[in-house]
Amino acid sequence: MYVVLVYDVEQERVGKVCQFLRRYLHWVQNSAFEGELSEAQLERVKLGLKGLIDEERDSIYLYILRDARWMRKEVIGRIKGDTESVI
Repeated sequence: MYVVLVYDVEQERVGKVCQFLRRYLHWVQNSAFEGELSEAQLERVKLGLKGLIDEERDSIYLYILRDARWMRKEVIGRIKGDTESVI
């Protein structure tokens, strides 16, 4: 599945959340990641994030698509992150 994840977390947790997400997804913009994940990886991401954020103050939105082929992506302006290389 293809996942687009955006987050809004308190400043003191931004670095930890960003570092954690880089293990699974491609950074594409400030507070935005995307990439292919398996069901198991998605569950690990969600579980890991729940351990890093304060659910009373922070928020994370996940847009989950069955396949990237069904996604139409448009970028206006400079492309910040490369989604072609997978770690």
